[in-house]
Amino acid sequence: MPRMISDGISLRGLEVLDELSRTGSVQEAAVNLGMSAPAASQQLKNLEAAVGRALVEHNRRPMTLSRSGRAYLNHVQAALMHLRQGAAELMLDDLGSVGSLRIGIIDDFDSEVTPRLTVALADVLMSTVLTLVTAPSLRILEELAAQHIDIGIAAGPQNPWEGVSDIPILRDPFVMAVPRGYFPSVPESIESLACLPFLRYEKSLLLSRQIATHLARLRLTPMGKIELDSNQAIFGLIANGKGWTISTLVGFLRARRYQDQVDLYRLPFTGFSRTISLYYREDWMPEIAGIIANSLRSILQAQVVEPGRAHAPWLGDTLSIVEA
Repeated sequence: MPRMISDGISLRGLEVLDELSRTGSVQEAAVNLGMSAPAASQQLKNLEAAVGRALVEHNRRPMTLSRSGRAYLNHVQAALMHLRQGAAELMLDDLGSVGSLRIGIIDDFDSEVTPRLTVALADVLMSTVLTLVTAPSLRILEELAAQHIDIGIAAGPQNPWEGVSDIPILRDPFVMAVPRGYFPSVPESIESLACLPFLRYEKSLLLSRQIATHLARLRLTPMGKIELDSNQAIFGLIANGKGWTISTLVGFLRARRYQDQVDLYRLPFTGFSRTISLYYREDWMPEIAGIIANSLRSILQAQVVEPGRAHAPWLGDTLSIVEA
């Protein structure tokens, strides 16, 4: 007979181990999970007792996982991802009575997030006319203003125009992306990149405007003549040593094929981030918007926040879900 899962294994304990693998600190892991440090420590002790192995090198600072802990973590993260995806799908059960639903989603989510949200929606909207389009943020906001869509998921203003409400979902930090191995250590200024051209996002994109505004505020003028509207093309150039850019963590995750050829660093000046929100017209159904927002949070936690922090632990809570 298969061995029963021990009573000492709790979902909270698994979350503590997962978060500790990124932070190296029980205190920081507890803060990120919204619990006290003693409670997080007890959850970890219970988990180790349940599996009969030391999962953490307790005497090291920062704390690291033991060999057993690293092996177990792979299964923990897979389990948490499935549980969160399941929770996201359950949240959508109340949408079955919606007659039609038109959604616009930021194209940065094309590779991982949009397919999962679409599958989850299709499973519960079997009698609903569902229309889903992907586009840059500004176009999505324009479509919402023109009432061509009911819901827009996009980066945009914190205080939208009259008649539109927003539900903040994800805080997406801006980062520096450079060719792999270009720096032996963390760069301290953009002047150290003078030998590489700065690759700009095409100026009609909201992302480009946000970057330009922040650089102008700091009176920084990185040199470069290349301007592209393709995230993949920008990261392709970086991967081939042809330049560097300022992008977001979501932008980096979207360029999956180039990730092994690109190094990410925190910005060597005052950092900033964008907020991706769910926008909806106030004459629509706020309760439905809220259900979709909560489902999207669960998907983003599994597909963006966790892999993002795993790749760049120094991001901390600058990459995070914005809770309701």
